Amino acid sequence: MRILIVEDDPLLGPALKTGLAQDGYAADWVGTAALAEHALRVEHFDVAILDLGLPGRDGLALLRDLRAKGLELPVLILTARDTVADKVAGLDAGADDYLAKPFDLDELTARIRALSRRSCGHAAAILRAGALELDTRNHRVTLAGSVLELSPKEYGLLETLIAQADHVVPRTRLLAASYGWEDGLESNAMEVHIHNLRAKLGKARILTVRGVGYKLISEPSQ
Repeated sequence: MRILIVEDDPLLGPALKTGLAQDGYAADWVGTAALAEHALRVEHFDVAILDLGLPGRDGLALLRDLRAKGLELPVLILTARDTVADKVAGLDAGADDYLAKPFDLDELTARIRALSRRSCGHAAAILRAGALELDTRNHRVTLAGSVLELSPKEYGLLETLIAQADHVVPRTRLLAASYGWEDGLESNAMEVHIHNLRAKLGKARILTVRGVGYKLISEPSQ
């Protein structure tokens, strides 16, 4: 999952980015509404974390503009404005969730997971494709009841694939969901991770659609 952090605090922004990365997310940080708009124009993100007290144009104005342009990206407002009126204004402007500062990182990541599941049409914390299960809460993957040990990148790729099981996921979508701006990315890095996933899941479970991307098969033929 790739997350855009829109936060002007020079200490909190990088700290959030680091904390989310340690939890397995690809996260990018910007400090102004203008930079956020540019990032959302040129990159794909799964969730945005939005502070309201931005310099220049504030977060509420940015959110209204994004929704007016038809952007359906899940947005979680993270702000020190904690009155009921502030929360109502944020949700009415198009936010999907609202969390007041100070906050607990575990609660923030739980809310991010919930937003991501809902945006993909899933309500449960466990995603299933046949005998394969992925627990988004505990970052735990099992195949026919056996726990699989995955690297953070392997887990991130699998989470994107299983959310769209039996559908082709474009290679560009997988890259955007798994790698931030500052991640070092070799030309064949994703293919290496896909190869490793096949070794753990079975070669028939991930299908290559040449020139397009990859498809996770719920019930691969033996």
